[in-house]
Amino acid sequence: MNEKDNFTVIWNETLSQIRSELDEQEFLTWFNLELQKADEKEFTIAVPSLFYLDQVKKRYQAYIEGKIEELIGKRVTINLVIGLKSDVSADVPEKPSKSSPAAEKQAPSGHKKEKHPQLRDDYTFKSYVIGENNSFAANAAQAIASNPGTAYNPFFIYGGVGLGKTHLMQAIGNYIHANTDNKVIYISAETFTNEFIATINDTQRAKTAFKNKYRFADILLIDDIHFLQKKDGTQEELFYTFNALYDANKQIVFTCDRPVSDLKDFNERLRSRVGRGLKVDLQPPNYETRCAILKRKAETSGVVIPDNVIDLISKNISTNIRDLESALNTLTAYAKLVGKPVTLEVAQQRLKDVFASPRQLNISIEIIQRVVAEKFRLSHNDLKGKKRNHSIVYPRQLAMYICREITDHTTTEIGQDFGGRDHTTVMYSCQKIEDIVRSDPAVDTTIQSLIRDIKDYSVKS
Repeated sequence: MNEKDNFTVIWNETLSQIRSELDEQEFLTWFNLELQKADEKEFTIAVPSLFYLDQVKKRYQAYIEGKIEELIGKRVTINLVIGLKSDVSADVPEKPSKSSPAAEKQAPSGHKKEKHPQLRDDYTFKSYVIGENNSFAANAAQAIASNPGTAYNPFFIYGGVGLGKTHLMQAIGNYIHANTDNKVIYISAETFTNEFIATINDTQRAKTAFKNKYRFADILLIDDIHFLQKKDGTQEELFYTFNALYDANKQIVFTCDRPVSDLKDFNERLRSRVGRGLKVDLQPPNYETRCAILKRKAETSGVVIPDNVIDLISKNISTNIRDLESALNTLTAYAKLVGKPVTLEVAQQRLKDVFASPRQLNISIEIIQRVVAEKFRLSHNDLKGKKRNHSIVYPRQLAMYICREITDHTTTEIGQDFGGRDHTTVMYSCQKIEDIVRSDPAVDTTIQSLIRDIKDYSVKS
């Protein structure tokens, strides 16, 4: 036996002993490791991703080194590196090993799997740009795709509009669908609700078919579960579906626009189950990540986008990925339809309204409240308080109206920021201001002046 084979035997025995000491799920989750090279002082061990590297280093490096020392009587150092031989990409999970649950349903070799009917084929880990805002979420998703149902179950992804929640969820589904024969179901909470409602007056056979469709899935991906608020019957059905899948070690993934603790009118039993696994939030991408996203998208568009245009867009749009893509699509459409190259001057002209929009100025409800309060010589808290004298009610209604006009906040969200008022109060206030504007055009002049002040304030803040 040569020296390399000798170290391989030592490594395999190390893994065998560790497996006998750890819980089986813990071993399958964290010991997807591969010996690359070794000598008497150092073992170089490959891991699938940066997320694995960080976790193994924190949790198990000293433990593994101790085990090897017990076997050979010498202290060795573990050098962790990213990239297994079977898959050297650092941002794509390793294909499930034979010992993993996902491998129990390995996809047949020798033919390419057909596209999943519910998943976008461009929503993959390779097309998902990782930055500081999403690295933890992306690496956790890759770990789940490698070993679904063994850890981080359920997986709860939350964040604002256009930050990549659906992309990341579907990347999990696409990877598992491509590499195993596990049954993957992706559905929006709205569609799940509509299917459930359709069975209420249907036959028992139809009701049973609906239950079985979801309760016998291997991977269940439900998008936008905030839609289920106030839908008690659908929540009850999802509760039982969740229990059936969780007890069978099937992977469940949810996306939401807010933390699970902020879900209102949500069954407490379901809330506790949804929140018992790993919860990750996605933040707006930073400048470097925005540049990387735009460059990746530009490469697939077939249109040359100069670096100074990428820089311009990245500096002026900081809200979310969807807005970045929209700006880039505007420029690529111009180039293709007009037949002219995209220059800095063209970008400045075509996107000037986008750059000047309230969304890109990051105008908040609080900024609107402060500017309106200052205009009418009130305190910020007066607009949020309970006083109902005309000198406060009118500015409050104006502020609510402006919030609805220049932000993306819903009437419910606006009401919450005005002292917890109901959305119907906001709707009434907006209608009241619209009626006043129709009878007194001078009020519209006041509103436009306030909006200009709000934009100026937001730029300075």
